[in-house]
Amino acid sequence: MVSKTLLFLSLTVIFYVSLLFGGFPLYVNFLLAAGLGSSMAFIGFNVCHDALHGAYSSKPWKNHLLGWLFNIIGANAYIWKITHNQIHHTYTNIVGHDADLEVAPGMIRIHAEEELKPVHKYQHIYAFFLYSLSSLSWFYRKDYIKFFGRTIGRGGHSHPKSEVYKLFLYKGLYYVLFLVLPFLVMDHAWWQILLVLLVMNLVEGTVMGNVFQLAHLVELTSMPNPHEEATMEDSWAVHQMKTTANFARESKLVCYLVGGLNFQIEHHLFPNVCHVHYPEISKIVQATAKEFGLPYHESPTFFSAFGSHVRFLKQMGRPVSSGEIK
Repeated sequence: MVSKTLLFLSLTVIFYVSLLFGGFPLYVNFLLAAGLGSSMAFIGFNVCHDALHGAYSSKPWKNHLLGWLFNIIGANAYIWKITHNQIHHTYTNIVGHDADLEVAPGMIRIHAEEELKPVHKYQHIYAFFLYSLSSLSWFYRKDYIKFFGRTIGRGGHSHPKSEVYKLFLYKGLYYVLFLVLPFLVMDHAWWQILLVLLVMNLVEGTVMGNVFQLAHLVELTSMPNPHEEATMEDSWAVHQMKTTANFARESKLVCYLVGGLNFQIEHHLFPNVCHVHYPEISKIVQATAKEFGLPYHESPTFFSAFGSHVRFLKQMGRPVSSGEIK
């Protein structure tokens, strides 16, 4: 964890400084921007995600400090703890409650009971362009909507005034670092600088969007509806097994880059455990699932999971009976 933290933080600083002060040709800056977007996504996956779950270290101050980096790379750590740690991990894959499912609502259909529009027939094609916009939407729009909206995932939250100040302070710092300074320092036309920044965000959004979707929106995972009395049929742990999927468990490279998010089942069962332990834990979980007749959804590779997600989108883009997607 320490070595990969130093690696991704160092790469981010190197890409950022080189982009602003290197004086490179435009095409080189496009490459640097792509590297910067990727490295910031990897910081989110590997460092901030564990830290905000309290899983990076046994010392709370270390988790708090490293989780704070989330604000610097554009997202709001406080809102993330509510929408992801509390809501997503409790109401996994329940439409209308799981905030992590709200990716281009209305544009991407993910449940049989959602309105089917003619454009959804092509969502398995255009969805990936929308994923590439996810960082722009998140950093410039979604955090504000979540923070100042009346409810988050149908659960009311009143926010401390200190978090209001922090929201604008950290957002302002991010905008200065990744919007204002590039225009002040880089020796390119304004529209060229804008394109460079767009590349950074599109790459970051593409990396984030594709990894997030492969954990829950694939063919085998369930999307259950609560009973009329707002209760679920399964216990919490069984619910996690049915609504979550792993991919590329045997790939050390994938696990290293995505911060163990390819072991999503283990993460949902043990969110306070550091992701470096997931490969070994997964063997126990898989054996236990088999012993008790529970599902253990997984795709052998990243690309097989990607294909399953494409097929899921394609299926949800056509008329589906309510019983076809469980």
